[in-house]
Amino acid sequence: MMGTTETHAIGYCTVGPKFSYPKDGVLVGYPVPGKTILLLDDNGQEVECGQVGEIAVKTRYLASGYWRMPELTRAKFLPDPNGGSERIYLTGDLGQSLPDGFMIHRGRKDFQVKIRGYRIEISEIETALLGHPKVKDVGVVAWDQEPGEKYLVAYVAPHDDVAPTIDELHNFLKAKLADYMMPSAFMFLRSLPLTNGKLDRTALPRPDHKRPHFDLPYAPPQDHVETKLVQIWEEILDVRPIGIRDNFFDLGGHSLTASRVISRVIQMFQLELPIKALFDSPTVAEMASVIAANQANPVSQGELERMLSEVEAISYEEAQRRVNKSDSRIAKK
Repeated sequence: MMGTTETHAIGYCTVGPKFSYPKDGVLVGYPVPGKTILLLDDNGQEVECGQVGEIAVKTRYLASGYWRMPELTRAKFLPDPNGGSERIYLTGDLGQSLPDGFMIHRGRKDFQVKIRGYRIEISEIETALLGHPKVKDVGVVAWDQEPGEKYLVAYVAPHDDVAPTIDELHNFLKAKLADYMMPSAFMFLRSLPLTNGKLDRTALPRPDHKRPHFDLPYAPPQDHVETKLVQIWEEILDVRPIGIRDNFFDLGGHSLTASRVISRVIQMFQLELPIKALFDSPTVAEMASVIAANQANPVSQGELERMLSEVEAISYEEAQRRVNKSDSRIAKK
């Protein structure tokens, strides 16, 4: 049986000898009498059968609201859009309906975020990090970077105050997570904040955008080209200061931000560079060498405008596809 304090029981499941368990998810079953279970998308519209949506309960039998929390009450308890005596409660849980109406629980909406168009289960990242021998506890939060774009920050409490390095965690996660699931920043805490024994994500500090502590010490730019590149990286990645030997992707960069950097480099130095150039030369020092090698072959204004238009219009998926395609050609050679 499934239920919440606000709704009491909403679904039940009878398990017999011939019952077939789903491959994943938790059983909710069928709605109990007097309650209707709805699955809603982010716009409050019902999703189609088989799709995942937020579990909402429509019934006359709900709690009246939250004590002295009117804003939360209005956000969670909605009136019947048809004007009836029933109300709708948004549980914050995700569910999926089978063709016969059987419901499967798919996790918490709070723990799923969209990063560059991909829906991510935060618990998967946390589970992967907990597999590191130096990590005692971990919490991952998605912060807003700019309108419509979020970035992931991992908060790590190490065993015995011996924290792993950023490089260790990056290398550890690369074998376990997709590129878009990689945290953009790591923050180390002695312990994670708890409320009633559970992680209090609202109490986790917002990242300060300072340069992480890498194995390599900070190295300042040495010439005009490196200085300009550092300025571009710091503006796009919102990390300061950035050293010329810091890896772009260890600083939180990804395929989409790489395309933005390449666009700025093309415009500033007026030369042709593929997006793959930043993957092959992921530090400021290496990129400066690539620019120096290509400055003898400037491009025309028309060609420059064409390249800028192409790079600026590229999506994350297309940038990643081009990188993967380039990697495949190199592997075949």
